[in-house]
Amino acid sequence: MNLFELLGQREFMIAVLAAISMAAVVFTFGSGYIVKTEMKDRIKRVALEREKMRAAEMARLRGTETTVEGRGIRRTGETKSYMKNVVEKLDLKKAFQDDATVDKLAMAGFRGQGHLTTYLFMRLSTPIAIFLLIAFYLFLISPGERPLYLNLVYAIGAGLLGSFLPAVMLKNSTTKRQFSIRRAWPDCLDLMLLCVEAGMSVEHAFRRVGREIGQQSAELAEELALTTAELAFLEDRSRAYENLGRRTGLDGVKSVMTALIQADRYGTSVGQALRVMAEEGREQRMMDAEKKAASLPPKLTVPLILFFLPVLFIVIISPAMIKVFGPGGVAGGG
Repeated sequence: MNLFELLGQREFMIAVLAAISMAAVVFTFGSGYIVKTEMKDRIKRVALEREKMRAAEMARLRGTETTVEGRGIRRTGETKSYMKNVVEKLDLKKAFQDDATVDKLAMAGFRGQGHLTTYLFMRLSTPIAIFLLIAFYLFLISPGERPLYLNLVYAIGAGLLGSFLPAVMLKNSTTKRQFSIRRAWPDCLDLMLLCVEAGMSVEHAFRRVGREIGQQSAELAEELALTTAELAFLEDRSRAYENLGRRTGLDGVKSVMTALIQADRYGTSVGQALRVMAEEGREQRMMDAEKKAASLPPKLTVPLILFFLPVLFIVIISPAMIKVFGPGGVAGGG
């Protein structure tokens, strides 16, 4: 039996899909118990972002147009040359990029031109690769008795579905990142309030809280470090606050940043604003917990009917059925 015959067997494909599903389940449940050591890479990226902002600010003060690339700074997320050439020659920015693409990538933690180029290249290459893979399998490995046009329709449909894969993966990364930031944000506000009331400035409070909150949420620590760098180098402090809210995409973070902008603009107490927002954050977290607790009974109804009640009925009725229909019983000893 050659390789093509083996790949064409239905039992082999079922076994392969079952193995992939089992590996996905193990990875999904096991990844939560693996401690991710990404802090060094995140700190390196933050340092590069800080150096970029410093260079841009120095160039602005000197009145020159010196770019960061001209200073020899190599940022993370640089793409391969062939990706950049494909994006430029086919003008994929006009085809796939809109006003919200850069913000969506930032909310997922992907910043810089390199990640944007990679995302645009994947938007083009993913459906083509899936189309060729499915077409190779349907036409050469397992043609079956289907007409030629039907195999072609299946391959085109798979390619169209594959065009949504980069957007789905980006949405998944954004959701995971926002969940980590949302979970640690109330504690971050409490720590920031303590730092401000202890006499620290906002910049030092962001820096201190970023170091402390890193054990709970590395994503939030990275965003706070970038905000600290922006507060140090940007001319307008409100831009740094707005950028933090835009990068996270969370309403709770945006409301706190709006309060800080108003406090900085009108000269009101930053500590009082943080105190009010921290109380609202704790109340919101309690409301979310109560909402999840209230939604448990409806969610348990279907598993209770499908799994618990049949087993309960079997346990209750089985002894009586054994006595009635078993040897020596009323029906069995007839």
